[in-house]
Amino acid sequence: MAIMAGIGQIITENACLEGSFLLTKRNFQNLILWKPRLGEAVTICNADNKFFRARIAKLESDAAEVKVFEELNQSVESNLNITLVQAIPEKERMELIIQKATELGASSIVPFKSERSISLEERDAIQKKSHKWGEIALKAAKQSRRATIPQIQPYCNFADAIKATSSHEFKLLLWENEKANLLKEKIRAVKGLGVKNVSVMIGPEGGFALTEIEEAKEAGFISVGLGARVLRTETAAITMIGLIQYELGNLG
Repeated sequence: MAIMAGIGQIITENACLEGSFLLTKRNFQNLILWKPRLGEAVTICNADNKFFRARIAKLESDAAEVKVFEELNQSVESNLNITLVQAIPEKERMELIIQKATELGASSIVPFKSERSISLEERDAIQKKSHKWGEIALKAAKQSRRATIPQIQPYCNFADAIKATSSHEFKLLLWENEKANLLKEKIRAVKGLGVKNVSVMIGPEGGFALTEIEEAKEAGFISVGLGARVLRTETAAITMIGLIQYELGNLG
C-alpha cells in the first residue's frame, strides 16, 4: 500500500510496536531533514498509515537504525493540506506565526509583500531573521511531534502568492471589512465535501488594499470576516488555521 509522503516524512513499510528498523536511501534523507541526534525520538509512519514514535539507536553517514517504542492512537498529520499565505508583518511576528502555524498542522507557508505591508528587505535591514524561518518550522514540528515539516516557500509578491494557491479547492481571505460572509458559515458550508487543499490568506497590520481584495476574489478566494472583532495579523493566522482544523480536519 502506497501513501503520499510529506516533507521529511519517514515511511517504514513494516513498522510495528517494539521493532527496530533500518532507514536508508529516501527514508534516511528524510530523517536528515530533521537534523537528528543519536537518542532523539522521531515520528515514523508505516504503509497502513499508522504512526509510531521511534528512537534513533544508530546514526551513520548513509543509514540509521530506529527502535519503535510507542504506537500513536491516531494520525499526527491532518487530512488537510493547509497553505498559509501571510503578508510580512513587522517585528518578530512572522517567527511566531511560523511556529504556531506549524504546531497547528499547516503544510506550507507563503510569505508575501502586499501593498500595505513591510517588505522582507526592510524587515531584514532592521534585524535579519528570515534565514531562520526553516529552523523555526523544524523546531516547532519536533516539539509538536509532527511527521512532516511544513514548507517555507520563497518570499514573493502578491500576484505570485495568488498563483501559489491556484490548484486549491477552498480559499479564504480574512478581511476586516467583510460583513456578509462570516468565517464559520463558509467553513461549515464545505464540511463533508471532501476538501483536501485549503488556502488561508492573511493581510498586514494595515489590511488589504481594495485592488488586492478584487484580485484575490477573481482567483477564487472567498473574503470572510469574524464579525465586529479585528485581530492582529498573527492572531488572525493562528485563529484561522485552528478553526479550519477543528471543523474540517482530523486532529481534534
